[in-house]
Amino acid sequence: MKKVLALSVIVVTILSGCSNSGGGELTGVPLKGTFYEPDPYGMLFIPQGSFNMGPNDQDAAWSMTAQSKTVSIRSFWMDETEITNSEYRQFIHWVRDSIARQLLGEQFEEFVITEDLLGNELDPPILDWDARLEWDNEEYAEVLEEMFLPENERFFRRKEIDSRKLTYEYEWVDMQQAAKKTNRYNFETKQYEGVTYDQKGEESAISDRSNFIMKDNVNVYPDTLCWIADFTYSFNEPWTEKYFWHVGFYEYPVVGVTFKQATAFTIWRSRLMNNFLRNKGEAEVMEYRLPTEAEWEYAARGGLENQMYPWGGLYTRNDKGCFLANFKPLRGRYADDGGNTTMAVASYAPNDFGLFDMSGNVAEWTSGAFDESAYSFTHDFNPDYKYNALPDDPHVMKRKVIRGGSWKDVGYYLQCGTRTYEYQDSAKSFIGFRCVRDYIGD
Repeated sequence: MKKVLALSVIVVTILSGCSNSGGGELTGVPLKGTFYEPDPYGMLFIPQGSFNMGPNDQDAAWSMTAQSKTVSIRSFWMDETEITNSEYRQFIHWVRDSIARQLLGEQFEEFVITEDLLGNELDPPILDWDARLEWDNEEYAEVLEEMFLPENERFFRRKEIDSRKLTYEYEWVDMQQAAKKTNRYNFETKQYEGVTYDQKGEESAISDRSNFIMKDNVNVYPDTLCWIADFTYSFNEPWTEKYFWHVGFYEYPVVGVTFKQATAFTIWRSRLMNNFLRNKGEAEVMEYRLPTEAEWEYAARGGLENQMYPWGGLYTRNDKGCFLANFKPLRGRYADDGGNTTMAVASYAPNDFGLFDMSGNVAEWTSGAFDESAYSFTHDFNPDYKYNALPDDPHVMKRKVIRGGSWKDVGYYLQCGTRTYEYQDSAKSFIGFRCVRDYIGD
C-alpha cells in the first residue's frame, strides 16, 4: 500500500511539473492581461534619438565647461511645462493632510486602518485616506492645534499652518551603492562584505538589502523670501507675500525650491501614481525624476540639429521683431519681452516637441552634478554624472546643473548648449523644475 501511495505522489509531481511547460517548449511565463502605457497627464513623449550635445556658438563667458559630443538618448516622457505653483501646492496639501491624519489617528480610530482585506493585523497601522478630514470639527481642532502658528507669531491674528512643520519623510533605493562590485552579495560566504553611507555620511557595514534603502526628510514649503534675498536693494516684498499662494499666480512656475525639495517632489509624485495603480490592480509605471542634463538638452532642441535655441535660428526675436522667450533683453529692458519677472507657463510658443519654456521664464534643476569636465568622462549613451553630496562635503561638490536661463538672465543662457550651476541647498527666485519619466518600451 505504501508503494502505491509513493508512486501516485511521483506521478502527480511529474504531471504538475509538465502542466506549465508549454508542451515541452520554451514559451515564457503567461501574460496576466496586456500592458499599454497611456500618455501621462501633462507630459509629452520625447522619442529616442541621437544629437550633438554641447555649444553651438562661441563660449561668450569663456567658461570652458562644455565640448561638442555626439550622444544617444532613450525615449522618455517630459512635463509640457515647468511645475506650477498650483501643482506644487498639491504636494504641500498632501504633506499637510498626512501629518494631520497621523495626529488624528493617535486618538481617533477612523483615521487608521488596522487590518488588511484578509483580516490580518497591520503593524504599524496605515492612514485611511478615505476618512473625511474636517478642519472645523471641534474635537479634531484641539488635536490639530499644534500644526498652526502659535498665537504670538500670527499676523493680524490669522490662524495659519506653520510651514516649518510641513516635513516630508521619504525613502528610495540607492542603486549606485548597490551596484558596486564590493557591495554585492557573496554567494560563497553567504553575506555582504562592503559598506554603505547614509544621507549624513555615516558609514555602516552591509548586513542585508536594507542598507541600500536611503531615508531622508525635507521641509517642503518653498522659500518665499528668496525674492528679497536674491536681490539686494530691490523692492520685491509684494512677490514674497503673494507669489506662491495667491490664486492669480497658480499657473506661474514654482520658485524658491531647492534641489532636494524638487527631488522629494518627484519621489512623492511617483508614490502617488503607483499607489493608485496598485490599488486598482494595474501594472506600475516608471518613477518620476528630474531630467539628466543630456535629456534636458535633447528635449530642449526639439529635434533640431545644431540650433542655438529651442525655436531654432540664431536670434531671440522672430521675423516680426517679437522676443521668443522671457529673459533679460537689450541690456536690462526686462519688460520688452512681455514680462518683468516670471510669467504664466506656456506664454510663448512651444518647441517642435511641444515643450514650453525650455528657454527663459525660470531656469530648471537637472539631476546632474556639475563638473567642468563631465562631457569628457561621461558615456555617450544616456550620459549622466550624479554625486550625492553629503552635509560635510565641500561646496564645490554640492553644485547641481541648471539649464535654460531665466527671466533675469541675458540671451546667452537661453541657448540649448549653455550649462551653469547652482548649489543644491539654494532656493532661488529664478529656478524651478520639471519632471521626466522613463518610457516602458522603445
